[in-house]
Amino acid sequence: MTVLLSLAVALFAGLMMTRACKPLGLPAVTGYLVAGILIGPYCLGLLGVEGLGFTSFEAVESFHILSEAALGFIAFTIGNEFRLSSLKQIGKQAVVIALFGAVGATILVDAALIGLSFLMPGVVDLPVALTLGAIASATAPAATLMVVRQYKAKGPVTQMLLPVVAIDDAIGLIVFAVSLGVAKAVNSGHMDVLSIALEPVVEIVFSIVAGSILGALLSYTERLFHSRSKRLSITVAYVLLGVAISQIKFHIGPIHCGFSSLLLLMMMGTVFCNMCDFSEELMDRLDRWTGPLFALFFVLSGAELQLSVFTQWTMVVVGIVYIIFRCLGKYFGASFSAKITHCEKTVQDYLGITLFPQAGVALGMTLIASAEFGGAQGDVIRNITLFSVMVYELVGPLLTKIALTKAGEIKPEERKSSRGVMHH
Repeated sequence: MTVLLSLAVALFAGLMMTRACKPLGLPAVTGYLVAGILIGPYCLGLLGVEGLGFTSFEAVESFHILSEAALGFIAFTIGNEFRLSSLKQIGKQAVVIALFGAVGATILVDAALIGLSFLMPGVVDLPVALTLGAIASATAPAATLMVVRQYKAKGPVTQMLLPVVAIDDAIGLIVFAVSLGVAKAVNSGHMDVLSIALEPVVEIVFSIVAGSILGALLSYTERLFHSRSKRLSITVAYVLLGVAISQIKFHIGPIHCGFSSLLLLMMMGTVFCNMCDFSEELMDRLDRWTGPLFALFFVLSGAELQLSVFTQWTMVVVGIVYIIFRCLGKYFGASFSAKITHCEKTVQDYLGITLFPQAGVALGMTLIASAEFGGAQGDVIRNITLFSVMVYELVGPLLTKIALTKAGEIKPEERKSSRGVMHH
C-alpha cells in the first residue's frame, strides 16, 4: 500500500507544484523537481511517515525501474524526431556542433580543475579533474525535451537541438571512456589501451545495431494490428523490451560490453519513424500515455537530489567552478561550430544555452567512476556531479525556455481549456 501511496503523493505534489510555477513563468519540469525536493528525504521525508513523501534515499531508489522506463520513452521519443528528410539537411552541422560542444566543455573543465588542484590539493587531484572533465561532455535530453514539448517550440534552434543532444551522448561516451582510462593510468601507473579504445566503440555499435533491429521489428509487428489501442500497447512493450536489453552487461575477452539505453532507444525510434508510415499518429497517442510517467520521473529526480552537498564548502567551490567552465565550454563550443557550419544566427546565439541541462547520463558516468576509484576520489566525483546536476536541473529548463523564447521559437500562449479557447 505504501508504494502506491508514495506514487500518488509524488504525482499529486508534482502537478500541484506546476500550478504554483505557472504564474512565475517557470517550466513544468522545474515544478516537478521542486515537488520532489519537498517530498524527499530532506523535507517531508524527515517526518518519517511511510508513504507520505520519501523517508530515505533507499525509498526513492526503490522506484528506480520507473525512472529507467521513463528515460527509455524519452529516448524513443527523441529518436522519432529524426526523419531522414530533416537529417539530410542538418546532419553534418549537428555532428560538428555536438563534437565542439562536448569537447569544448571537457577541455575547459579539465583546465579549470587542474588549475584548482594546485590551489586545493587535498580536494581535487589529476584523476578527479580528468574524470569530471569527461562527465562535463554529457547533456540531458529529458528536461530539454519536456520544455520543447510544453511550449510547442518550433524553429531552427529546436530542430538542431534534439539531434545535437543525441549525438552529444555518443561523443560523451567516447570522451568519458578515454578520460577515465587516462585517469586510472595516472592512479595505477598502468595504461590499458585496448579497453580505452574499444569499450566505448563496442558500446555505441552494439547499441545502434540492437536499436535498429528492434525498430525494424516494431514497425513490422505494428502492421499485424489495426486497432489503435493494440498498436499503442505494442509500442509500449517494445520500448520496455529495449530498456530491458540495454541493462545487459557481458564480457568478450578482456573487454566489458554493454549498451547505452539512450542510444539504443533513440536508434529504435529513428528506424521506426522512418519505416512506419503511421508512426506520427502513434507517437501522439504515446505522448498522452507517458505524461504521468514523465511527471513521476522528474519528481523522483527531485527527491534524489542530495542537499547535503551544500554543507561542504569545498564541494560548493569546486562545483561552482565546474558549472561555470562547463557552461562556457558548451556555449562557446556550440556558438563557434554553428558559425563555421553556417547555421542561422539564432542557432549561433542561443543553441549553446539549451545544452546546459545535465542529469541521467552524467549520473550514470559518475556511478562508473565512483566504482572505479572508490574512497575519497569517488566521493569527490559523486558530490561535484550531484551538486552540479541539482543546479542544472533547477535552472536549466528555465534557461532553455528563455533561450527558445528569445530565438522566437516559443510563441506567446493561446490558452486552450476544455471550455474553449481562453486568450492569454
